[in-house]
Amino acid sequence: MGKKLYVGNLSFNTYEETLRTLFTTYGSVASAKIITDRDSGSSKGFGFVEMDTEEGARAAIAGANGKELDGRQIKVNEAMDRPRRDNYRR
Repeated sequence: MGKKLYVGNLSFNTYEETLRTLFTTYGSVASAKIITDRDSGSSKGFGFVEMDTEEGARAAIAGANGKELDGRQIKVNEAMDRPRRDNYRR
């Protein structure tokens, strides 16, 4: 199974395809998602990339962390599991 990576400090002009293209240089990418504001639809400046292999994820962290993308120096590390919120209501 692959590894999910957090990608932070993204430019508000970065697209998911740009993110996918960058990370394919390190291995096979299962998915690339930029998180957007629910109301405005604009980027929140971070996203997630899921690499197909553990080796690809390690290579992506080592190679892409600190790299410039669309004028911003991005931060890349392993994504943390989101804590469960029992009091969450829709």
